[in-house]
Amino acid sequence: MALTLDWNNEQSEFEIGEHLIEKLTELLNIAAEQEGVEAGEVALTFVDDETIRQLNREYRGIDKPTDVLSFSMLESGEGEIAIVYDDEEESDAAPEGADGEEDGAVYPEPLGDIVISVQRAVAQAEEYGHSVEREIGFLFVHGFLHLLGYDHGNEAEENIMFNKQEEVLKKAGLPR
Repeated sequence: MALTLDWNNEQSEFEIGEHLIEKLTELLNIAAEQEGVEAGEVALTFVDDETIRQLNREYRGIDKPTDVLSFSMLESGEGEIAIVYDDEEESDAAPEGADGEEDGAVYPEPLGDIVISVQRAVAQAEEYGHSVEREIGFLFVHGFLHLLGYDHGNEAEENIMFNKQEEVLKKAGLPR
């Protein structure tokens, strides 16, 4: 099984073209290979500043817009309820080799959700003097690494994370 990118642009006025989605899928596969992730699904939602501000306030307690938020399914927070899939209870009764398959369908393991403010991305691309595609790509890879547990809370962590991001972007033809 491979990685899949499920995306949604219902909350942003910015038109997301097929070329950008192809580039983000390429970035996902490069980053996943770099990190040894062989399968899973990433949900990506493009939003406006007001929507990401609301999410940032609700989930991080910060009442201002940000450029990207990540919600990992690979880690659980304190007091969080564990997710139990219906077929897990029946796994003992499932025939050998079924592995949660129903009618031949295989569902990828959700890695998490990434939310990008397109308004922020456009403004930052202009500020940094590069393309919107490069900025959205940067934010997407940044978000993906957060899904895998990377952080930038101190200088050492930031150096590791940002070097990984730049390596992926360079391989995909989106260097600084």
